[in-house]
Amino acid sequence: MNKKEIIEILKAQNSDEVFKYADHIRRKYCGNIVHLRALIEFSNFCKKQCLYCGINAKNKNVKRYRLSEEQILNTALIAKEIGFKTVVIQSGEDDFYDIKKMCSIIEKIKKMDIALTLSLGEKTKKEYKAYKSAGADRYLLRIETTDKKLYKKMHPGCDFQNRINCLYSLKELGFETGTGILIGLEGQSIESIASDILFFKKLNADMVGLGPFIAHKDTILKDAPCGSTELALRAIALTRIIMPNINIPATTSIETLLKDGRKIALKCGANVVMPNVSPNIAKENYCIYPNKQGICISNKTEFENLRNEIKSLGDEISKDFGISKNFVAQKNL
Repeated sequence: MNKKEIIEILKAQNSDEVFKYADHIRRKYCGNIVHLRALIEFSNFCKKQCLYCGINAKNKNVKRYRLSEEQILNTALIAKEIGFKTVVIQSGEDDFYDIKKMCSIIEKIKKMDIALTLSLGEKTKKEYKAYKSAGADRYLLRIETTDKKLYKKMHPGCDFQNRINCLYSLKELGFETGTGILIGLEGQSIESIASDILFFKKLNADMVGLGPFIAHKDTILKDAPCGSTELALRAIALTRIIMPNINIPATTSIETLLKDGRKIALKCGANVVMPNVSPNIAKENYCIYPNKQGICISNKTEFENLRNEIKSLGDEISKDFGISKNFVAQKNL
């Protein structure tokens, strides 16, 4: 599809056929498999001032926390014992966890024989290289928007080109690379979202997360309207059609704004679910937006309940590490 065609579909009043086709494409290229990722939010300290984020550095109402290495490792081990094959460790941009600390955590998690995704924000190429050498498999760094003016407005003091450079460094170093955007940022256009989707293709991303913006009361955007779940679902479907063999999560922001949002997203091209396995202090205080409704799992019974939910959609939980088929295809070139 070209940009004009993408814009036409994003603006369409009825998307049922697009959703059905995206579901068909997902099953054709990725099978009826849903990959589960156990999410550990290990620090809500952040040096950035992103206008839309509830844990930005300027928010004085946040109860800040950091998990110790022992807490992170214990949580990862619990996730493995429950049945997860992949752990995602995520934080704000927190320099407390330097190369030595992070590499120690990475090496010890990898000894558990599970896949590891990092979501730590912008780092130097030296840091990314160290993480890869320590055993990290994947890295998630959302671009949020490829509109340079909008990016600058939403990310005070940040360098758009550095964000782009980080993504290409991750690809170059051999990470299974993920990115994504917010749908419905104040000032965002349909044309901008179309450009974002084409950027995913140009980057040859292995995973793309798309979710609606949700206003947080302690940010400058507190009175801004939330993003459209319908538009977010269209963006998911189009991304699946254009990039048929990548991984796409059913994001928690869609679940938060839309009843049965997880199930609906999985029928519109998504094939990943990221349950939260974090300790309670993290679940309560990693508040990038309010009333987060993503699924939390703390035992095998809850894991089996999710398995049954996924079965009801005609899908199965992956039995392997859930490597992006796009990533595998690139490795085999």
